[in-house]
Amino acid sequence: MRVIFMGSPDFSVPVLDALVEAGHEIACVYCQPPRPAGRGKKDRPTPVQARAEALGLPVRHPKSLKGAEEQAAFAALDADVAVVVAYGLILPQPVLDAPHHGCLNIHASLLPRWRGAAPIHRAVMAGDAATGVCIMQMEAGLDTGPVLVREATPIGESDTTGALHDRLSGMGARLIVDALARLDTLTPVPQPDEGVLYADKIAKAEAAIDWTRPADQIARHIRGLSPFPGAWTTHDETRIKLLDARATDGDGKPSTVIERFTIACGEGAVRVLRAQRAGKGPQDAETFLLGYPLKAGDALG
Repeated sequence: MRVIFMGSPDFSVPVLDALVEAGHEIACVYCQPPRPAGRGKKDRPTPVQARAEALGLPVRHPKSLKGAEEQAAFAALDADVAVVVAYGLILPQPVLDAPHHGCLNIHASLLPRWRGAAPIHRAVMAGDAATGVCIMQMEAGLDTGPVLVREATPIGESDTTGALHDRLSGMGARLIVDALARLDTLTPVPQPDEGVLYADKIAKAEAAIDWTRPADQIARHIRGLSPFPGAWTTHDETRIKLLDARATDGDGKPSTVIERFTIACGEGAVRVLRAQRAGKGPQDAETFLLGYPLKAGDALG
């Protein structure tokens, strides 16, 4: 098929690769514009742009698709379908209508649960037993379109958002190739009205750990924000990101170190498995404590 691909972050790259490997003609790749990054604040292309250019594919990165000129250029590509995955721009109705088979979105949740910007983070933080990928036909509403294909995967106690991100990205790549191969035979299933939840973008203030909460909630909070933006606490004015943790038994004043890297919570305790402080890379708990020892009774946060 003649495909327009629309995506921006790392999550989207395996999907682009899968479409190319499956033999589809990529008419054009759309992604977010390069943005200043790094110490020099030089414009850095998105991961999708970098990969598309390495594959020799044409790339466009308009700031908006609302203008008539951009919409006409999109329609002129005469695509069979557009595949959209974590693109980052709203698609106006003329764009949605331009490809012969419309626009298909790869969404990392079991719709209608966790529509919106941060479905993987929210599923882990909420303690969902499972998440998954849906291939849906796009319409004007936010992730409201009928679903063509869905597949679930369990969320284990050790799963972080980073681990699920990679697993779901691979699932999405596999499912969209399958969906395009069977597009004429798939039946769109409208999403139910019940069970709708919105996965709001993670706010900076959410990353701070509230040690008065129960241990299971704090452990999910830590895993759900790992690796980015990283749940954090402080010790003697040093900010420490906590990247992996498990709920465990323990008593003490909330935020107090019980032993090693086990911290008392409002109920129970959290055993930290992975952490990071400014200027250092992520480290397992034992390595972290060799360079930054904590002692029983120390207060965090």
